[in-house]
Amino acid sequence: MTPENNLAKLNIILPPAPKPLGVYKPLLLDGKYCYVSGHGTVQTDGSLIMGRIGQDLTPEEGKLAARQVGLAILATLKSNLGTLNRVKRVIKVLGMVNCVPEFQKHPFIINGCSELFAEIWGEENGIGVRSAVGMGSLPDNIPVEVEALFELI
Repeated sequence: MTPENNLAKLNIILPPAPKPLGVYKPLLLDGKYCYVSGHGTVQTDGSLIMGRIGQDLTPEEGKLAARQVGLAILATLKSNLGTLNRVKRVIKVLGMVNCVPEFQKHPFIINGCSELFAEIWGEENGIGVRSAVGMGSLPDNIPVEVEALFELI
């Protein structure tokens, strides 16, 4: 199964590819690598999931927000590459969690994005190296931001 087949099989509807809100590119191609800038919680209607985990959102809601970030990344890849089939594998994911200082389950939250990538590219190619860290705040009070590096075919 190709990534595009997996996307269709899962009945996933991608949000619109987010436009940069600052001076940066949403992604940068360098040879066989695709660097994707930090993405937020863009939903299919273009709105953002907002709130701090441990204060406004439960960990389960945070995990769903991280999945939504993964969907926004897929939208950017598809918009710029034409197809997800050009992506061979996930190399690295950096997940940032907007949470209260006492929160300690950052990896659980970022699993929302990582599990999505594993569904799209399979466990062998969809799981890369990863960091999951807590932040005092994130832009627009989004609960999760993720940046990623992919290897292209």
